[in-house]
Amino acid sequence: MSSHNLTCLICGTINRVPTDRLGQKPKCASCGEGLNPPKVREIDFKMLSKASKRDGLPLIVDFWAPWCGPCRMMAPEFAKAATELGSAVRFAKINTEDEPKASQRHNIRGIPSMIMFQNGREIARQSGAMRSDQIKAWVNSQI
Repeated sequence: MSSHNLTCLICGTINRVPTDRLGQKPKCASCGEGLNPPKVREIDFKMLSKASKRDGLPLIVDFWAPWCGPCRMMAPEFAKAATELGSAVRFAKINTEDEPKASQRHNIRGIPSMIMFQNGREIARQSGAMRSDQIKAWVNSQI
């Protein structure tokens, strides 16, 4: 039976989840939080580093800043895409103003920017504000 490693985006515990249980709302063995809820989680650089290296499910990360107009316009669209795509992928966002190491480490030149990570690799990257249907099409074209 195949399984995926999923980093709890709340406490950082690595959980092994059988593939056939991904749609059954698996919870973290340590803190009990949902591992792949259909919503966006705000994360920090340390959590991004851990999850991007270990997770088997695609992790889509929005690099944004509070002062960025296009970022603020895209935020509800990103959240809508997360809800509509469900448990097949995970969505997170990282505030580049609070976490400048994340921007440096991932060579972010403009925001908003999205990076898709899976199994320790960057799979795809997209810059610029997008609507939820565009985000979903981009994600689906990569997985």
